[in-house]
Amino acid sequence: MKSLFKNIFLATGLLSLIISAGCKKQLDINVDPNNPTVSNGTPSVVFPAGVFGTTAAVGGELAILGGIWGQYVTQSAFSNQYKIIDAYQVSNSDLNRGYQLLFTNGLKNYQFVIDNSKATQNWNFYIMGATMKAYSAQVLVDLYDQIPYFQALQGANLLTPKFDDGYTIYQDLLKLLDTALSKPLNAAVLTASDKSADLLFAGNMDKWTRFANTLELKMYLRMVYKKPADAQAGIQKLYARNAKFLDVDAGVSGFTNVTNKDNPMYEQNIRSLNTPDNLRASKTFTSFLAAKNDPRVTYFFGTAAPVPVNQGDYAGTDPTYKNATVLKESPTDPVIFISLPESYFMQAEALERYFAGAGAKAMYDAGVQASFTQTGSGSAASFLAAAGVYAYPTAGTLEQKIEAISVQKWISCAYGVHYLEGFFEKNRTGYPRTSAVYSTSASYVPGQFVISKNSVLGGSLLPKRLVFPKVESDANPNTPAIVPITTTVWWAQ
Repeated sequence: MKSLFKNIFLATGLLSLIISAGCKKQLDINVDPNNPTVSNGTPSVVFPAGVFGTTAAVGGELAILGGIWGQYVTQSAFSNQYKIIDAYQVSNSDLNRGYQLLFTNGLKNYQFVIDNSKATQNWNFYIMGATMKAYSAQVLVDLYDQIPYFQALQGANLLTPKFDDGYTIYQDLLKLLDTALSKPLNAAVLTASDKSADLLFAGNMDKWTRFANTLELKMYLRMVYKKPADAQAGIQKLYARNAKFLDVDAGVSGFTNVTNKDNPMYEQNIRSLNTPDNLRASKTFTSFLAAKNDPRVTYFFGTAAPVPVNQGDYAGTDPTYKNATVLKESPTDPVIFISLPESYFMQAEALERYFAGAGAKAMYDAGVQASFTQTGSGSAASFLAAAGVYAYPTAGTLEQKIEAISVQKWISCAYGVHYLEGFFEKNRTGYPRTSAVYSTSASYVPGQFVISKNSVLGGSLLPKRLVFPKVESDANPNTPAIVPITTTVWWAQ
């Protein structure tokens, strides 16, 4: 990741405002003719505006959603900010900002970069725009299952784009990534301004190639349960071409302790609220770390022995809740799109599923160690040793190995406000497992997901998606009927 906010924050922030201003409708996919165009921009100016949009969405409002639904944190018993999320009471009027940012500031700008770069054969910015478009659209599909895609981003030419199904969108995004990866890249032609515009890798095209490959790997792994033939063929294709995967985090850093220049989750959850104490340690997450004596807990919560709240028990009267541990946040925390540990864990899963497990343990071990390193937790060697609590189940079944990989991925996603990925992966693999009892029960298994104490869903239901946002349905009559949040998206179990 590259820290370049000081150089371009004002320019790209201003451009972002210009691009999205003057619009009677709230979304650029349903844009008013008065909405200014980006046609006079250049990729090096427009691209970082798109990255800011994606970063603000996945690192802000959607990170809070992922943090709660991924059961890393829960709503405090002494404040009210996120009760609707913790109670699974999210309606189409809630959480519209992430959707807007990903479309208006993200996808629109990336499409401009792709189109302009293709016309000028500027293949360096082409792969940047294509990769970030694929990442941002994938997040939307994973949240909503269907989104306006093939007819979207046409401005006044088409104000009411139809919605497309997630599988078809995935196929098109993978095709886009393959096209980008086939182009000749040449970092030597990038100017200093071009490199400054690349907020992720400062013009390192090898890293962009790795990011695109790793994103493909993630998307194919999403398919393993519902489109197994596609998943296998896609992953084997990646390995057949000797694809290189991320060896660093892909994300944005360089935030400072200044309003609107800090980590977006910190800005939203701490700086903008009248209390910094809404998000408290969830017993789901901390009980697992405590059971394993895992030192990473200190990085996440500032103490080796956090006092948790049972998930969703914000109306509870447990006397310990008054002193429950607040999530440790910093204005300079990075926002991760795909992390280094995640890259290793995905490779471990792919090797287990399609290559007889050759090299899977090494990748798993590397993933755990990378997570320990990120959090300043030292060596993971004793945890990974044959008798260690995180020893890879080499002699176990495939499912036992997938569980081990998935649980460690879930833990690692607590770094870099990357919580949303932990929520997605729970929906894909079913891991961590869901408990048959609430976390106050003597038979509760540490780390298993529980149904929120104040769930409005009833029974044993967990949220699986967001409902189509009101900001879209109000402007677009092609918006499908609301689908319950308990309905899985196309790739989930």
